[in-house]
Amino acid sequence: MLELFWLITGIALGGACAWLISKYKFKSESKSNDIALKVFEERIRDLAHELESAKTELKRERDKVITLSNRLSGSEAEYKHLESKLLEQKDDINKLHEKFIYQFKQLAQDILEEKSKKFTEQNKSNLEILLKPLGEKLVNFEKSIIESNKDSIERNSALREQIRSLKDLNLQITKEAENLTKALKGDTRTQGAWGEFILESILEKSGLVKNREYTAQNTFIHDDGKRYQPDVVINLPDNKNLVIDSKVSLVSYENYVNSNDEKEMRESIAAFQQSIRKHIKELSSKNYQSLYGLESLDFVIMFIPIEPAFGFAIQNDRNLFNDAYDKNIVIVSPTTLIATLRTIANIWKNEYQNQNALEIAKQSGALYDKFVGFTNDLIEVGNKLNSSQESYEKAMRKLTSGPGNLIKKVENIKALGANTSKSQDKNLIKRAKLDN
Repeated sequence: MLELFWLITGIALGGACAWLISKYKFKSESKSNDIALKVFEERIRDLAHELESAKTELKRERDKVITLSNRLSGSEAEYKHLESKLLEQKDDINKLHEKFIYQFKQLAQDILEEKSKKFTEQNKSNLEILLKPLGEKLVNFEKSIIESNKDSIERNSALREQIRSLKDLNLQITKEAENLTKALKGDTRTQGAWGEFILESILEKSGLVKNREYTAQNTFIHDDGKRYQPDVVINLPDNKNLVIDSKVSLVSYENYVNSNDEKEMRESIAAFQQSIRKHIKELSSKNYQSLYGLESLDFVIMFIPIEPAFGFAIQNDRNLFNDAYDKNIVIVSPTTLIATLRTIANIWKNEYQNQNALEIAKQSGALYDKFVGFTNDLIEVGNKLNSSQESYEKAMRKLTSGPGNLIKKVENIKALGANTSKSQDKNLIKRAKLDN
């Protein structure tokens, strides 16, 4: 019984403890739920407030969009209106411009007809006498310019034909050189004279004129007092000169050509190259650029008169040409020399033509100035009919009086070589001379 009592008592105490613990836990959870509920309700109120603010802002932005849309519609309508108005104004301006042009033409025509009626037969006759010779001279002057341009084109065409013929000419020169090689191989002095002969023959075929575009064997004095005699001096425009030296040594080259022994051939090649380089050094040391009375270019042309020898030298010594150029020496063969001289000849032709063209242009400028004054006098004749005779005399004085009168100008153009088929009135020429 006692054990049962304690058992029941223990159960009762355990149940009481469990009830107390459960009650405490329920109160704690209820309190936590109340706090969470309050926080949730507060958050709902905040979100509701933010929603109202967003709705208000959205309405404000929609109002702005509606306002801007209305403004844009108004601007587009105004733009279309202004564009239409601008097109109308342009159309009005074009019509007004056409109207002004028409009125101006009518006015000019009326003035021209009125002035034409006022001219007397005597004035017309005087003007015809005055203008006819000048018109003929202007036509002749135009023909001379056309002929000058035509001559220039023909000269350029002729130059192209000459260049095409260079190949045949060089083959001929080379053949002549080879035919003479055996006869000249043993005498150095004869070789030098023969080289100068070949050079002279090329100069004759180049189109250059001796003692005008080039000179031969002239003596010049160096700064140190020594005298030098270049083989040929080519004259260039602007008072410049180009020196050509013709020297040839064929002994080593001839030995190489006729030898069948490899050792002897190698020795001949070396001797030939050494001979050429020695002459380059000697030619550079002469310093032709410092000769008194000679405005030489910075380089001198060294002429090898045999084409195969030139090719042989360049082929066996790749640096020969560049080394010579560094010493202001340019090595040339008959082929390259004739092309160079033909080019110089063409330069001189253009130079002579340009000199004549400059003189014609100078005379033409003065003629134009005189003609402007002459036309101004004609306008004065039209505006002052009562003093037409006086104006006529004034115009005639411009034709015949003074050192630069029109008659003298056009006669000078004729003297320069202008193509003419008629002659100026002798009385006008005589009057121009008497007035001067």
